[in-house]
Amino acid sequence: MKKITLGAGSGYWGVPFDLPRELAERGDLNYLGLELLAELSMSLLQRMKLRDPSKGYVPDLLEIMKLVLPHTVRKGTKIITNGGGTNPRQAAEEIGAIIKELNIAPMKIGIIEGDDILDKLDPVLARGVELRNLDTGERDISVIRDKIVSAHAYIGCDLIIEALKEGADIVIGGRLSDNALYVGPIMYEFGWNFENPDWDKIGAAITVGHIIECGEWVTGGSSNFWQDNKEPWNLGMPIAEFYDNGEAVLTKTPDSGGQMTVNTVKEHLVYETHDPKKYIMPDGIADLSTLHLEQIGKDRVKVTNMSGTKRPDNLKVQVGYDDGYIAEVMLIIPWPQAITKARLYEEIIKKRFEKWNIKPRELRFDYIGINAVHGAMAPMPEDENTVNEIGFRCAAKFNTRREAYTARRFVMGGAICFGPVGTAFGMPHAERRIIGLWPTLVPRDEVKLNLTMKEVK
Repeated sequence: MKKITLGAGSGYWGVPFDLPRELAERGDLNYLGLELLAELSMSLLQRMKLRDPSKGYVPDLLEIMKLVLPHTVRKGTKIITNGGGTNPRQAAEEIGAIIKELNIAPMKIGIIEGDDILDKLDPVLARGVELRNLDTGERDISVIRDKIVSAHAYIGCDLIIEALKEGADIVIGGRLSDNALYVGPIMYEFGWNFENPDWDKIGAAITVGHIIECGEWVTGGSSNFWQDNKEPWNLGMPIAEFYDNGEAVLTKTPDSGGQMTVNTVKEHLVYETHDPKKYIMPDGIADLSTLHLEQIGKDRVKVTNMSGTKRPDNLKVQVGYDDGYIAEVMLIIPWPQAITKARLYEEIIKKRFEKWNIKPRELRFDYIGINAVHGAMAPMPEDENTVNEIGFRCAAKFNTRREAYTARRFVMGGAICFGPVGTAFGMPHAERRIIGLWPTLVPRDEVKLNLTMKEVK
């Protein structure tokens, strides 16, 4: 059977740089995936691009490239990434400069664009497409139309395949779906296509891509089995050995810590999964309920009997819009009577809002160390003097920056001075802008993608 080997070098913007470097250096990889986006990322990157047209890609991508390229070029490993964000063309220019600086040219970069559909929203609406909010069910997007700053479709691997056919050493795009970074190389290498598809095998590619896409989250990171981790400070990144019969073996960076077990794989199979029988992605719909997992060795898990069905007619679009501003304050309240003091600070802040007739859209208090994670479900200690200290956070949400600024300067900023002795405070937070999300669907044919090949000589 033919086999290809794929490694996940990152699963988010902010991955420690040593993890992709060690994977590229130690792994025997055909492909290295660098997944760098989250739900809010495109809106944040769009704001960066609006301030400076030469920005909009994930800045970490360039530092990671400097570290991995010497190893990937030496080994013939191709790189697939969505770190181009809202500006993959500029990201490709910057990577081209790095290639020349490292003296590793010639190389080919495939640039995928077209996922940005901000200028298509009104024509789509005019054609009668309902951009319903998938989270809330709200149907009238006009309530936020004048606040929209970005709209990006989650796209599949079609043009990744085309770029690899054109000889790309690096493929960079915008909102490529996380597992498309792995589905694309698998389909290219085995000659699979969407004209005469084997949906079970494509479903297998989606499933494996889903398992490894978040990096160290499947090798022991953020795990219920954290106590079983060997060298948790030295976690390895996941590697998939994928076979042309639609089966795979999962492992991790050689000579690394963490673990690859049936249990860690099961954990990640249910991550961000609403219906295991219908894991809907741009490239197909995987059925995660049919597969079989088997531990076949230390840090080696075999995945078989994966399946799927045809890809959806619609693509998910994440619409980002301005949703106001937040003002916040953080205090450190010490023993004794920390809870009583925290309740007093709540009252002080509420009364000062009343004094100045300032009305937040939302007002939230968190007692960090007691209820910041579990909220109202967290019981208060029976004896408050068992509490050594509380991190007291107050956050208030407003429509305008001026309102948030006024709240911070007139109400929240000096709250420490009105309460008990001994309270400390952290660095003051400036008011900050909020990006809200309106997830929706558009017909696949409304998203027109294009591929440009850049040769670096």
